[in-house]
Amino acid sequence: MATYTLPELPYDYAALEPVINPQIIELHHDKHHAAYVKGANDTLEQLEEARGKDAWGAINGLQKNLAFHLSGHILHSIYWHNMTGDGGGEPLAADGVGDLADAITESFGSFAGFKSQLTKAAATTQGSGWGVLAYEPVSGRLIVEQVYDHQGNVGQGSVPVLVFDAWEHAFYLQYKNQKVDFIEAMWAVVNWQDVAKRYAAAKERADVLLLAP
Repeated sequence: MATYTLPELPYDYAALEPVINPQIIELHHDKHHAAYVKGANDTLEQLEEARGKDAWGAINGLQKNLAFHLSGHILHSIYWHNMTGDGGGEPLAADGVGDLADAITESFGSFAGFKSQLTKAAATTQGSGWGVLAYEPVSGRLIVEQVYDHQGNVGQGSVPVLVFDAWEHAFYLQYKNQKVDFIEAMWAVVNWQDVAKRYAAAKERADVLLLAP
């Protein structure tokens, strides 16, 4: 049975100041992300037990729990690497991320238009959730999605390349109830090098994600 592990942070707790303070990073990674990892592993064990007993009375709840915890684990694993203390600004060809910059312009008309859409999508996600920039393999374009409560409001087969965490645990200790202020501040720590690598990898894998165009 495959198990999941909590990845180490690629920087120290204070690396994203002043956008995100060290206390938030520590609690978010060491407690919240760790809980998703444990939840995914616990659910896999419960599913294994159900298979062994051929007892499926709790199957709907178990499948929902697996989606919740596993999505939380995967999205957070992307989230940590999507940020850097030396990030922010706009992706530029001069920085070696020209393909990503061109794709953003082609898909959204301009960087400003993309930034506005992702900001609004993340800030207006109902309840808990995420704003996501994803590569959609059928059209070969980038799209913005909202992820509700780690469940689905996403294009099937789309690959997340940039994620903004809009759950309260990501910002409340510092920004209180001002989710919009937190999302706006997040743009100052976006790691465009990481986003560009994820975009390139998603394009390379596009032909194996789907059986037919």
